[in-house]
Amino acid sequence: MSLLQVTDLRVNYGQIEALKGVSLHVKIGEIVAILGANGAGKTTLMRTLSGLLTPRSGTIMFEGTDITRLGADKIVRHGIAQSPEGRRVFGTLTVMENLRLGAFTRPANEIQESLDFVLDMFPRLRDRRSQLAGTMSGGEQQMLAIGRALMAKPRLLLLDEPSLGLAPIIFQGIFRTLREIADSGVTILIVEQNARSVLKLADRGYVLEVGRFVLEDTAKALLTSPEVQAAYLGGAEKKPH
Repeated sequence: MSLLQVTDLRVNYGQIEALKGVSLHVKIGEIVAILGANGAGKTTLMRTLSGLLTPRSGTIMFEGTDITRLGADKIVRHGIAQSPEGRRVFGTLTVMENLRLGAFTRPANEIQESLDFVLDMFPRLRDRRSQLAGTMSGGEQQMLAIGRALMAKPRLLLLDEPSLGLAPIIFQGIFRTLREIADSGVTILIVEQNARSVLKLADRGYVLEVGRFVLEDTAKALLTSPEVQAAYLGGAEKKPH
């Protein structure tokens, strides 16, 4: 069963068509990756799915309900939350204040349960809970941005470039936590330029080029695809001797 079904989505920035008839589906429990170069339309797609942009045409169905033209607050209430590109934490607020802002749609008596879940997933945030978010490292801010999205208790988590600007050892740790989050029952749609790492994490993937999907397959098949290797993986992966 598809949790998310997108059909023939077209999105414009003024006269420029950024998405040119995009269709995709995400099944319950999957991690689905979207690959593409800068300017391909990846962030436009994520912003449209989260209600920050309104499509010119096409449909977005979530759990069988048409959410195509709903605002961002209503989409969060339906069960979709996004951790945006560049993290965008509230730097003058503490870690706990940032997390509680992520729970603005939740009943007060359920917030502690989400806090416990997030702090178990990211123990560093527990240690930093009284610290101003703007004084944290990039990796800690990324944990906070993901944790803030999880506070909404989404059934679908949208992640836009979670490894951006992070050292490899830091984002590899975050990717391991994303697998734990998925195993807990949260479906994940992730935009990521680190193609090799995200395809090792994901179940399936799409390749977006200039507003159109040009490839769709299992993550394992995309890892060995000559087109993907040439464009995103720097050639074939070398096997150990």
